[in-house]
Amino acid sequence: MDPVELRPSLMNAAAWTAALAGHAAAMQQHWAYGAAAEALGRRVLRCEVWQGGARLGLVQMLERGPRAAPLRLILRGPVWTGPPPPARIQRATLRVLGRGATLATPEQPVAGAGLIPLITPRHIARLDLTPPPAVLRAGLWGKWRNRLVVAEAAGVTVRQEEGQPRDYRWLLAAEAAQRRARGYRALPAGFVSVWAAAGGGLRLFTARDTPGGGPPLAAMLFLIHGDGATYQIGWTGAEGRAAKAHNLILWQALLALRAEGVRSLDLGDLNSEAAPGLVRFKLGCGAVPVALGATCLVIPSVTLSRCGRGTQSPED
Repeated sequence: MDPVELRPSLMNAAAWTAALAGHAAAMQQHWAYGAAAEALGRRVLRCEVWQGGARLGLVQMLERGPRAAPLRLILRGPVWTGPPPPARIQRATLRVLGRGATLATPEQPVAGAGLIPLITPRHIARLDLTPPPAVLRAGLWGKWRNRLVVAEAAGVTVRQEEGQPRDYRWLLAAEAAQRRARGYRALPAGFVSVWAAAGGGLRLFTARDTPGGGPPLAAMLFLIHGDGATYQIGWTGAEGRAAKAHNLILWQALLALRAEGVRSLDLGDLNSEAAPGLVRFKLGCGAVPVALGATCLVIPSVTLSRCGRGTQSPED
């Protein structure tokens, strides 16, 4: 069987984005994420996975530390640009990607020789936005739909902000305080501004109880990458919770995202132990749980120069 081969990608941002279209690629595999990581001091490697003259997929990796023995991170990749290959091909791909200390969290579960699991697999919530709005509404859980109706009847209004730093600066500060109080982890607040500066799209939706303005009751911010979007930050106060504002924001946001061509919405991790209410909120909107691969230490199969021209037999 032909070996798996890794080649440095010569694509530009537009070509990379086009190649990922239709494959529900995670934010971490999109060009803007890599550009943002570079702005924050990481090295970024973009590679193509080939076998037998056919391209199987793409992968974006982050590096830090000495180039000769780096710490390499593969976050929710590779992205297979055709049907996912057999498990042995996926395992061989991860091993040929390895160099130095390589940590990988693949998008699909994969295991076997050369992959040492360190963290048990996570689940994320993913919502397919391609069905018509009536079908999406019918897919809401009963209690979720009831809360949405309460917010609609209460006259809560949702608006999409311009998405300039002046529009979301307050939200980053409020979410940082919320994060400290609740003890959860997230990307640094500065990532959003760097993402936008790197060409990544963002959409900010706020809820208010007066049509003309007033302070926000709640807000949600989404990052746009190709034909996908990721729920990045949310905040609500006591009045927003009482008014079920987040249900209304998410419902109107997903309709707006769908209208502009977003096909898949990643609502982030599901942690039923630490945040069971958040799990119900994410799944209640019709999203489905998707299992990722375990975070693993990758034992390299070859020594690579930069990111390419290494090979690995699927039978090794």
